[in-house]
Amino acid sequence: MGLWRRTTVPDGAGGHETIWVQQGTVRVRISQPTGTESKVGDTEQGELTHQVYDEPGSPIRRGDELRDAALTLRVMRVLAPSEAIYLRADCEEQQPERG
Repeated sequence: MGLWRRTTVPDGAGGHETIWVQQGTVRVRISQPTGTESKVGDTEQGELTHQVYDEPGSPIRRGDELRDAALTLRVMRVLAPSEAIYLRADCEEQQPERG
């Protein structure tokens, strides 16, 4: 998946703007939501969450986005076990709004 991070850049008029910049790619394992979580995630107020696992020392940080053609995940928190065997990122799926 692509690893994206917000970055502040000059806007050309003396100010700054925030844009998303791809930092590279990461190979992660994504846990699938339960059936109930999927149904709730489809509602207007629902949040659909995933646990994402990567190698220890991964560059994933809170606030990043993990993206591929079918899925965008916002990283809400990053956790590492006491023994460095993996990194877990709790993510929220960013679904397009229906119009």
